[in-house]
Amino acid sequence: MARSIDTQQSAVRGFVPAQNDEERFLMRHVEDLARAAFGRGIARYSAFLSDREQQLAQAALNRAGAPEESCRFEGGWPDAERRVLCLEPEDCYPASPVCCVRLRCRALAGSQLPVHKDYLGSLMGLELRREALGDIVLPPEEPGTAYLFALEPAAALICQELRSVGRTEVTAQQLALDEVPEFAQAERRLQTATVSSLRLDAVLAAMLRCSRGMAAELVAAGRVEINHLPVSSAHAPVYESDVFTVRGKGRFRLTALPGKSKKDRQIIEFFQY
Repeated sequence: MARSIDTQQSAVRGFVPAQNDEERFLMRHVEDLARAAFGRGIARYSAFLSDREQQLAQAALNRAGAPEESCRFEGGWPDAERRVLCLEPEDCYPASPVCCVRLRCRALAGSQLPVHKDYLGSLMGLELRREALGDIVLPPEEPGTAYLFALEPAAALICQELRSVGRTEVTAQQLALDEVPEFAQAERRLQTATVSSLRLDAVLAAMLRCSRGMAAELVAAGRVEINHLPVSSAHAPVYESDVFTVRGKGRFRLTALPGKSKKDRQIIEFFQY
């Protein structure tokens, strides 16, 4: 596909401040953790945070003046999406609460192995809070095995109580983080399309390969989020690096805006998670 030369830098979405009481409470909680950690020299840790919550936590740390070198996010493996905020002042005794549980299925011949939603549903059945759970990794090279990252009390409960996922029996074993294998990176096929404008309905239609009218209906039905925030307008502008979650359809990342085509349409590059 021919591309025109475009020397202008792509616009990016700025930080979106706290939108509701829950998000404002999280920011105040992080500031309290920072004051406790750096005022008393004692390590402090949050529960697991989503991408959006990590952004809010970082803004709260900046507001509190927390030293950057003593703050990090830990999810148990390099590509973790859900992570714990670790505040570890100099000369403290760090003790990260992140644990890993390896779940192995005892599936009957010909039966279907559990998928991500099956594991999450069974864990919710143990009445665990979502913030006690991190990523659930299903390595393709280990069919029937899942690695679950969780806070220490939740990991202990899972090892004691979880005996099945769906209709499949499982065994659970807690691992030290240095025992967790390296997971192969998931292959993500980069896709290219052209759109008439960088509006949500146009970009979403290109990603889902549907009409703009159908994309607008998904937005109106409350099924679309950008960067983990609900979107109510199909005309909302989108930016490079935005992540789109479409309930029932999947997640997509807009990775680049390379320029314009010969027909003066915007080129977009994206992949689906």
